[in-house]
Amino acid sequence: MNIVTENAPSPGGHHVQAFRSGNMLFISGQLSFPPAGPAAIAQDFKSQAIQAFRNVEAILKEAALPLSSLVQLRAYITGVENWPVFDEVCEAVLGTHKCARAVVPVPELHYGCKLEIEAVASYENATAETAQ
Repeated sequence: MNIVTENAPSPGGHHVQAFRSGNMLFISGQLSFPPAGPAAIAQDFKSQAIQAFRNVEAILKEAALPLSSLVQLRAYITGVENWPVFDEVCEAVLGTHKCARAVVPVPELHYGCKLEIEAVASYENATAETAQ
C-alpha cells in the first residue's frame, strides 16, 4: 500500500514516498528540501538535515507512526566532515530512540542537496511502544 502526504516533497521519479508491506513501512529517500520544492532548499548542512527528518516524520505521521517506530535509517551525506553534525541532528530529532543506521559519504546529490535519508519503520514497534 502506498503512503502519500502533501507534507513531504512529491516523488520526482518512478517511486512512492513510502510503501507499507505487512507490519513494515519502507520510506523512499527523502532529500533535504521542503514540500515546496528544491528552490526552497537551505544552504547549511544542519538545516538540510532537519528538513530531511521533517520529511520522514511527515510520511510517518501519514502512516500513523511515531519517529520511535524507526528500525533503520540510511543517510547519504556529501562530505564526511558533516557526519558529526548528522549525529547531532539525529540525537536532537530522535531523542533517546536509537535504530540501526548507516551513513554513506557521497560526492554529490540531486539539486545540490547535502543529504538524503531513507528509512524503515515497524508497526510492531509502534504497538509495543503504545502497550508500555
